[in-house]
Amino acid sequence: MLIREAAAADWPGIWAVMEPIVRAGKTYTFATDSTEGALRNAWLPAAPDAAPHDAVSPGRVPRTYVVTEETGGQSPPMIVATAQLHPNLPGAGSRIANASFMVHPDHEGKGYGRLLAHHVLNAAFADGYRGMVFNAVVEANTGAVHLWESLGFDIMATIPAAFDHPSLGPVGLHIMYKALGG
Repeated sequence: MLIREAAAADWPGIWAVMEPIVRAGKTYTFATDSTEGALRNAWLPAAPDAAPHDAVSPGRVPRTYVVTEETGGQSPPMIVATAQLHPNLPGAGSRIANASFMVHPDHEGKGYGRLLAHHVLNAAFADGYRGMVFNAVVEANTGAVHLWESLGFDIMATIPAAFDHPSLGPVGLHIMYKALGG
């Protein structure tokens, strides 16, 4: 297993992780019919100057990470999880990080999400972020809520009925926060 920054050539593997999660519509606010191109632009910026937030401070540029798993034989490692890290807001608000994480459904429960979370939190601290916020954690995504709470995130607020879950109907979205450093 290896965690590293993603490269443009990783997109097919990242898409293989993202597509079933986005299409299921249970944990992300992306439209379930989002195009691959739109999601690539959102998840894997071409370069720091193509970042979605302007006035990003040096050292705090958007980054995308992948977790790879050896498949054995001559096959290249397979991407099993991905994350992105970027400022939550531009300019004076850029000292707080935002991140998103996806683990392929076939690889859930193997610890990849936790390892990737530690990696991204350490990267955020090294980049000088003061904290990390998640703006929209689906309250029905109990695995994610448990993971983030176990890593020191607090639920700051829950917006009731803000997410249309495909089988549960309207459920809340948590805003979760963790301070970084001392």
